[in-house]
Amino acid sequence: MVRRQVQLREEQWEALRHLAVVYGVSISELIRRSIDAWLQQQAFVPVDRRRRALAAIGRFQSDRTDVAEKHDEYFVASILEETA
Repeated sequence: MVRRQVQLREEQWEALRHLAVVYGVSISELIRRSIDAWLQQQAFVPVDRRRRALAAIGRFQSDRTDVAEKHDEYFVASILEETA
């Protein structure tokens, strides 16, 4: 864990203290959960994962010209082939 110091408004601190008692967790845990929820809403993608995804672009080819329109059909067909 990384330790950081933040400044909160008095009403923020009081609300956090109240919620910590209600949920039975520490204020630090509430803040961690809040940050996790916010990051999830922002569709946060770690930098290394983004780099790997970008590196994959253009690395694969297909002779099919309709993959963009029929990707679901091709995906299901590939799974059925694997399970057969």
